[in-house]
Amino acid sequence: MPRPRPLPPALAGRPFTVAEGRAQGLTPGRLRGADLAHPFHGVRADAAPTTHLEACRAYAPLMRPHDHLSHDSALRVHGVALPRRLDGGPVHVTAVLPAGRPRGVGVRGHAVAPERARVVTVGSIRVSHPVQAWCESATALTLPELVAVGDGLVRRTRPLVRMSDLADDVAAWRGRRGCAALAEALALIRPRTDSWEETLLRLDLAAARLPDPEVNGEIRGPAGEFIAYGDLVYRRYRVLAEYDGEQHRLDSRQYARDIARLDDLARCGWRVVRFTRHHRGAARAERIETVRSALLSRGWRAD
Repeated sequence: MPRPRPLPPALAGRPFTVAEGRAQGLTPGRLRGADLAHPFHGVRADAAPTTHLEACRAYAPLMRPHDHLSHDSALRVHGVALPRRLDGGPVHVTAVLPAGRPRGVGVRGHAVAPERARVVTVGSIRVSHPVQAWCESATALTLPELVAVGDGLVRRTRPLVRMSDLADDVAAWRGRRGCAALAEALALIRPRTDSWEETLLRLDLAAARLPDPEVNGEIRGPAGEFIAYGDLVYRRYRVLAEYDGEQHRLDSRQYARDIARLDDLARCGWRVVRFTRHHRGAARAERIETVRSALLSRGWRAD
């Protein structure tokens, strides 16, 4: 079987519409070639999307001038972590009225009034502003997920927005679907978070009626020397709750740094309670009780 003719350089390595292909000289037979995926009606690509973000990028060439990606699809383009259960969901596309809602297999269409549309461009893709996308997703996310996504927007490294931006949009969202959940989530969001699991751990500690920790607080030694950023810091009691991701176990250099860091923290009188992905259910509850015991031993008293 002969090899398919290479795609023109203008189309290689990216999704493109059938109309673009024809304009570049591709024949109907070449557009039906077995080497090309058909992620959406009227779109061709080198390979079928394997992630939601890839599906968003594959749909982008189909968007009309008044369309933009929205809801969790926009959040993915912004680089915000989301629950895995949403991975196989449709691509959310919103049209600015009076344009009609986008339709098609694998697409969830929406419409928004012009005065309520907040659209930005990431790369070459038009998407909802990150806070707008968070608000749009309120009805699809649980409260802990909504808090974790909010934490991701005001994260420690390369934050996308400020807490005041979240507060302003929640106030403007009153009377719309999800407004109550957004207001509840806003009260629980903390800036400077580093990971999804860190947020869920903080919420579990709060549910256990433990005090509100400082998030990613800077810890220094007696001479003012920097020791570490602590995930969840109970500074008054010198207790630290840490979530260790897989990189802590798989990266030998990271593991060595962790050992030295723990030694420095212990030298300065800090009690560190570490959590991993294996601490689920009863194991997680037991570990949270270890945090409680550490706080009680150092002078904390529950109300």
